[in-house]
Amino acid sequence: MRLLLRWIISAIALIIAVWLVPGIRIEDTNAWVAVFVVAAILGFVNAFIRPVLQFLSCGFIILTLGLFLLVINAATLALSSWIAVNWLNVGFYIDGFWPALLGSIVVSIVSTVLSMFLPDDEDMIRRYAR
Repeated sequence: MRLLLRWIISAIALIIAVWLVPGIRIEDTNAWVAVFVVAAILGFVNAFIRPVLQFLSCGFIILTLGLFLLVINAATLALSSWIAVNWLNVGFYIDGFWPALLGSIVVSIVSTVLSMFLPDDEDMIRRYAR
C-alpha cells in the first residue's frame, strides 16, 4: 500500500514538473499512462542506479558540500526520460540539462511535501496492532 502511495506521489510530482518547467513535456496519446510509467521508471532508477552514482561521485559530493546531489538527481530524471522514450516508446521528453535540473528540484520538493502526509511506519504498526 505504501509503495502504491509513493508511486502516486511521484506521478503527481512529475505532473507538476511538466506543468512548471519549460523543457519538460509529454507528447503521448495517453499522458496519464506516460506519467505513471515514468514514475515507475524513476523509482527503479532511484533504487538501483542512484546509489551507484552517489558512491562513484562521493568525492564531488563532499567537495561541493552536497550540491552535486542536484546533478545526480537531474541525471536520474533525464535517464528515466531516456529509458521511457527509447525503450518503452513513452512520450516523456526532457530537453536538456537545465530542464532536468529544475525538474528534479520540483519533483524533490513536491514529493517531500506530499510525503509528509503519509503515515509513518510506527503509525501503521499502531493502527494494525490493535
